[in-house]
Amino acid sequence: MILKFILFFWLIAVFIMAIIFPIPKIGEMGDKARILYFHVPLAWVATLSFIMSLIYSVRYLRKRDEIYDIKSSSAAGIGLLFAVLATVTGAVWARFEWGAFWNWDPRQTAIFMLILIYGAYFALRASMDSREKRARLSSVYAILAGITVPFFIFVMPRITETLHPDPIINTRGKVNMSSDMLLVFLASLAGFTGLYFWILSLKVRIEKLKLKKIS
Repeated sequence: MILKFILFFWLIAVFIMAIIFPIPKIGEMGDKARILYFHVPLAWVATLSFIMSLIYSVRYLRKRDEIYDIKSSSAAGIGLLFAVLATVTGAVWARFEWGAFWNWDPRQTAIFMLILIYGAYFALRASMDSREKRARLSSVYAILAGITVPFFIFVMPRITETLHPDPIINTRGKVNMSSDMLLVFLASLAGFTGLYFWILSLKVRIEKLKLKKIS
């Protein structure tokens, strides 16, 4: 319970800092560039969730323990939600910086592909009644889907021309942020990561209760 309150007040502090801390001029965005304090952490959590889904799927196939299937599907669901939110916040950025909500920029295309891939994952799960078969096949799918994540997130945007600004840590290993920006960004990153693990634990508990009712 104490950790929940800490997380809540941490995120409130992040929102306040994101509003009141000065931000340098970024293109034509002005103060609208503050959305990066949320857009990047959302994309990070989506990536983390998909990788965690892969890890839990590997554990399920090794141990055949249904709890790992629950954790894998829960992580994938959270990842899909955060990927959609990252896409929406990225579209807002694109509207003010590039003139349109959608420009088929490599990063936009990459996250859209991941949304389709993981949307298909849940379609696959919904198509099967057998819990064991669903867990086995969806675990294999989650592993294959998870393998594509590093390519879509880290490789594809770097091998094609992009409108997207340099990443936070550029190819020379330097951080593209002032100290004030970096403070707010890291606080937001930590807060959203904590939020992810809290949502995941809550989702897993709910799915366990559903499983007990069915059993």
